[in-house]
Amino acid sequence: MRLRNVKGASELIENCDYVVKNYNEYKGSFNKLFNNKNSLHIEIGMGKGDFIIEMAKRNPNINFIGIEKYDSVIVRAIEKLNDIYLPNLKLIRMDASVIDSVFNKEVDVIYLNFSDPWPKARHSNRRLSSTNFLKKYDNIFKSDMKIIMKTDNTDLFEFSLIEFVNYGYKIEYISLDLSAEQDLDNVMTEYEKKFSSKGYKIYKVVVKK
Repeated sequence: MRLRNVKGASELIENCDYVVKNYNEYKGSFNKLFNNKNSLHIEIGMGKGDFIIEMAKRNPNINFIGIEKYDSVIVRAIEKLNDIYLPNLKLIRMDASVIDSVFNKEVDVIYLNFSDPWPKARHSNRRLSSTNFLKKYDNIFKSDMKIIMKTDNTDLFEFSLIEFVNYGYKIEYISLDLSAEQDLDNVMTEYEKKFSSKGYKIYKVVVKK
């Protein structure tokens, strides 16, 4: 969900070393940006950054890139990175619809956390788990394709399962109530913390192809 404009957001983004401004220059070679050949994981729609920042802290040998469309949202992640050194983390402000023009055969894992459900049927191709986007992901995965998705939206979850399976993905893991499982390894997003505290069910699926 888009937030209200944040005063000085553009300047904060411009001056943040975590934000990759010239990301188009790295297409097919993001390993050069990190100066290593570690696995690359991306979160599309990272929100305020709780998930991607914690994942980078816990997994120093994996490279992470958080992608967010809005200045007013990505700036909240930047604020959390003050005085934190995470050489395996970068942020990109961009629209996910052009994801396949930014990455090329180099991504190992995609995270889709609490994506916009786009509830109207006529907008279904805007959902990040739709066949429209799965085709784009084909071009950015290195070899094996792995998507990890979490949501509190039942309709989006059901839609996504159908899209994944119809597109040839196999379900590796599924949870219909992630909060109840009390998985200590689960890294929560800001939305997940909020919804779980209110007793909402959190759905999770891991698919591979």
